[in-house]
Amino acid sequence: MNFNELKLESRLLHGIADRGYEELTAVQEQTLAVTLQGLDVAVQSQTGTGKTAAFLITLFERILLDGAPKKKMALIIVPTRELAVQIEKEARRLNRYLGFAIGSFFGGVGYVGQLALLKKGLDIVIGTPGRLLDLGERGYLRLKDVGILVIDEADRLFDMGFLPDIRRLLQKMPPRQARQNMLFGATLNRVSIKIAAEYLNHPEFIEVTPERVTVDTILQELYYVKSHIKMNLMLGILKAQAPQNALIFTNMRHVAFRLAKSLQSNGFRSRHLTGDLPQTQRLKIVDDFMAGKFAFLVATDVAARGLHIDGLEMVINYDLPQDCENYVHRIGRTARAGNSGKAISLASEGTADHLEAIESFIGMKIPVQKASHELFATDMSLEDSYRKRFRGRGSKNK
Repeated sequence: MNFNELKLESRLLHGIADRGYEELTAVQEQTLAVTLQGLDVAVQSQTGTGKTAAFLITLFERILLDGAPKKKMALIIVPTRELAVQIEKEARRLNRYLGFAIGSFFGGVGYVGQLALLKKGLDIVIGTPGRLLDLGERGYLRLKDVGILVIDEADRLFDMGFLPDIRRLLQKMPPRQARQNMLFGATLNRVSIKIAAEYLNHPEFIEVTPERVTVDTILQELYYVKSHIKMNLMLGILKAQAPQNALIFTNMRHVAFRLAKSLQSNGFRSRHLTGDLPQTQRLKIVDDFMAGKFAFLVATDVAARGLHIDGLEMVINYDLPQDCENYVHRIGRTARAGNSGKAISLASEGTADHLEAIESFIGMKIPVQKASHELFATDMSLEDSYRKRFRGRGSKNK
């Protein structure tokens, strides 16, 4: 189905066309058939299937239909600041010809700029639960004005312990019958279904999940390798396959820092992204990666959700994740919106025991590739380190 068949407002259609959207994805077609009528939905759909565009198009069209006199604020609740920023960027792209006021709100940054945004008045507010609740309880964010509510990545929100905050936010809003509500998650777990039943108005449950929970257009590969030569194998893979860009996941912050430095020493433009970095620095790193200023981003699971990276060619699990669901979220950063991508996992003695749970969860065996001797590359960062130590000893002996 083509977007032009939806009979949307012409300016919105213009923005959709500029964004390059033509054919609706399955989740977009099923969701919009309900939400454009003003009805509530609870949607289960894996990452990268186009659900962000589905709820953004809904709220833009619904606000346009309401008109200025009856216009209500749309509120989008998300689990992470990175996701808030990504959704704001996508909303601004679709808003190109509409002129709506949009802002995102999250912790880790000062209040001055955010309060100035709220003072001007916003049509669309995107934010994390803690900051939204704080602004609401201080009277800066008028939650009673919410006319459209989106709870995105609900399963992640509840897993992260935000359920009490979300309940408090919902209690400050108009009753569920007085607003349109949309809830999205990669899985609709017991808590998500309970929240949908309590706070959504007779929602239609939509499940757009194939038998496999991983996207079929992702080519998955697995290499068994000893931990002390894992870096050599990854370097060899990067040199042999020469991806334009890649997102590399580790389980620990210090490993992410070390890997990024090692990649730089081997001639790969790289940065690391971990939760202990200042918020402004994290946002700058993500922006630079998406702009192509460097090609390889090494991250912990802080980046497994919420990063929408157009044209990401490869995901590498340098460490297999301990949580099997995180495997799906990690590799789902590639092959988005119908594109293809590649996911390479390195199983070493430290993390190989996570593999059985991962394969059980995704319902398939990840194809194993043999790492030939030629595939291993020299790690120049070790050579650099050796030379520095050698020079240091030499200078002391003089």
